[in-house]
Amino acid sequence: MTSSRRHINPWVIALTVMIATFMEVLDTSVANVALPHIAGNLSATVEETTWVLTSYLVANAVVLPLGGYFASLMGRKRFYLTCVTIFTVASLLCGIAPSLGWLIFFRVLQGLGGGGLQPISQAILVETFPHEKRGAAMAVYGMGVVLAPIIGPVLGGWITDNFSWHWIFLINIPVGFLSFTLTSSLVHDPPTFHRISLKEGARFDYIGIGILTLGLASLEIVLDEGQRKGWFSSGFIVFFTITAVAGLLFAIFYELRKERPIVDLRLLKDRTFAVSILMLFVLGFVLYGSLALLPIFLQTMLGYSALLSGWVLSPGGLAVLLMMPVVAMLLKKVDARWLIGFGFTSCGLGLLQMSGFNLQVDFQTAMSSRVVQSLGFAFLFVPINVSAFQHIPPDKTNYAAGLMNLVRNIGGSTGIAIATTLLARRAQFHQTALIGHLSPGNPAYQGFLDRTTQMGITRGGLSPADAAHMAQGAAYGTVIRQSSMMAFADTFLFMGVLCFALVPLLFLMRRSQAAGPVAMD
Repeated sequence: MTSSRRHINPWVIALTVMIATFMEVLDTSVANVALPHIAGNLSATVEETTWVLTSYLVANAVVLPLGGYFASLMGRKRFYLTCVTIFTVASLLCGIAPSLGWLIFFRVLQGLGGGGLQPISQAILVETFPHEKRGAAMAVYGMGVVLAPIIGPVLGGWITDNFSWHWIFLINIPVGFLSFTLTSSLVHDPPTFHRISLKEGARFDYIGIGILTLGLASLEIVLDEGQRKGWFSSGFIVFFTITAVAGLLFAIFYELRKERPIVDLRLLKDRTFAVSILMLFVLGFVLYGSLALLPIFLQTMLGYSALLSGWVLSPGGLAVLLMMPVVAMLLKKVDARWLIGFGFTSCGLGLLQMSGFNLQVDFQTAMSSRVVQSLGFAFLFVPINVSAFQHIPPDKTNYAAGLMNLVRNIGGSTGIAIATTLLARRAQFHQTALIGHLSPGNPAYQGFLDRTTQMGITRGGLSPADAAHMAQGAAYGTVIRQSSMMAFADTFLFMGVLCFALVPLLFLMRRSQAAGPVAMD
């Protein structure tokens, strides 16, 4: 087995493990645009169908930190193949689900299977490539993990419009079959991999697993349903918030006391890993937060079609795809901290450009701002992941990968939740401020009413009373649009400032280069 592994090109292994992982990450966002179609087909409301998204993310979050334990118990390859099988079969069941209840149940199974794919594929890449080529391995991984959510909504919209929502899930079946076949023949556990026995596994505290699962599931429910339920004005959200806080605090306290924890939080003692974890959280926050806002802005504020808004986002995805290999090569010569600093600066500048948008912004400006931001993602993902693994012992790779992917996914859920909440709250704030100008004593407002009323009478053939009502409606509509535009600008600005705020943390990280010896200072 070891000799056969030695003759397999590591790039073949990299592409093999990324096939299913790409589809798994894609499924976090590909169903978003199909919710109205699913609701109509399954006789449900759009709000009820949001559980198709929430259930998948909750199940994903539960499995991500536990992948290291299950891989050690079952063997990394066997666990990965099990996850691929569950994910593929669940995708088939989702595609033929007869009702919303069954679809949500199958999405839970799909999320449970998919949750183990990200950390295990990352761990396989880290150990397959020698230290000096680890940046290239992370570039391959980043192409899947960062690019998939970018193209997900565009692909989902195209499939739904041209075929049906069922095919969003059914396309996973041939991909899963291909992944299972290639993984079975090409991927093997390394000689250094330590597999624990069932007797050793029994020593683990399954109460700890239960509490951690409860806490993470509750947290995801709060983040995904908070804005729709009105946050803490809802007893539903308050209950799950208390459950999440209590469960996670107990899990953290309990895991730190365990000699062989399921989630090894002691890895955070390494300052480079701890800072990398925080940066991955913000990366997920900004990536998913901006992905949630931009299509809404383009379609509701500028009147773009779903396809046209997809064309605004697509060049950003292409920039990520082209630049990640370049970043991997730069890692051999440049300190990773400089690349991370450039990445956060570029991402922040792109978001600051977006904060300057107005209702007359053109296609070229919107697209170029997205490209600037996406360049930042390319310079962030690879160096952060390489730096994070720099001082992690080989036997802790699975645990570190699970923790990193969990934090990035929670960052994404938090980014969507805060971005949509901030958008709604700032729109209310600006609307209240602007509405005060709509008073008869305001010459500008009165002049607008007079001009619009006269236009309605002369060009529209309306009566004076109807023209006056139309003018007042037009004034209020302008206030709504302007307040929404200002809210989008505020939210983009918040995310941009967040990117710049992380740059000083680079000084806490140890010098890290993909080439050269690993410093253990």
